[in-house]
Amino acid sequence: MQTADMTAKMAAGKGFIAALDQSGGSTPKALKGYGIEEGAWSDEAGMYGLIHDMRSRIISSPAFTGEKVIGAILFERTMDGQVGGVPTPQALIAKGVVPFIKIDKGLEDEANGVQLMKPMPELDALLERSKALGVYGTKERSVINSANQEGIAAIVKQQFEIGNQVLSHGMMPMLEPEINIKSETRAQCDEILLAEILKNLDTLPEGVQVMLKLSLPVKPGTFDPLVEHPKVLRVVALSGGYERPEACVELSKNKGIIASFSRALLQDLRFQMTDAEFDKSLGQAIDEIYKGSTQKIEATAAA
Repeated sequence: MQTADMTAKMAAGKGFIAALDQSGGSTPKALKGYGIEEGAWSDEAGMYGLIHDMRSRIISSPAFTGEKVIGAILFERTMDGQVGGVPTPQALIAKGVVPFIKIDKGLEDEANGVQLMKPMPELDALLERSKALGVYGTKERSVINSANQEGIAAIVKQQFEIGNQVLSHGMMPMLEPEINIKSETRAQCDEILLAEILKNLDTLPEGVQVMLKLSLPVKPGTFDPLVEHPKVLRVVALSGGYERPEACVELSKNKGIIASFSRALLQDLRFQMTDAEFDKSLGQAIDEIYKGSTQKIEATAAA
């Protein structure tokens, strides 16, 4: 796939994006969910080796193909590793899956109800290396905990600043201002976030597009103006703590939005499974998320 092919797949491909980008503090939790307890590794390299083995198993599975999984987000170490003797991005491309890289380095402490991204002083070098490996785009996450106008405006401003840096390298930014689904002001957060994103989209030059990765809104259809916006290539949704069945139902209520699930995709996979059991479980999860991404129900009927 050339860049133009990847853009076409992201714009109109039927399917969803797999988020295989747990990193740092979330890696032990991801491994525990996979059936590997803390203590199974003696150092950080051993821990990352185990999570890479898990991701390699997923990517290598016959259930994981570009037919239903149109993209995958990688952690930097996963990108730098190999799957079946081939650099991970190239292994994905060979299966028809568009590769993305998680670029944020974690979150600042909460201020004004939000957590901004930590500084990324080495971002330009990472973007150059990622592009050389065939990676199409990036993903960068920050978190909104409450409906604070000033805080949400700062989050979106930072997301677009980083997005413009990514665009300058000829890559596609996937902006992820996540709203905490446990927030008591989620519905107000949705509305403020929508307005701020629309305002910032207006600052992009004509013909320039970004992707958006958002929490599923309280009110289905809230993000329709983003789905339909000419400067948005695709809107994808995170599961944000929902179990997979609930996440897929909520997803199906929002037209034009596809999944970019992590835990909801991987939650039933276990290290101890035989390959046949693993492939079957992964295939069932993929089918369920694919359905939520492609078979939509009317929001009025869902209300």
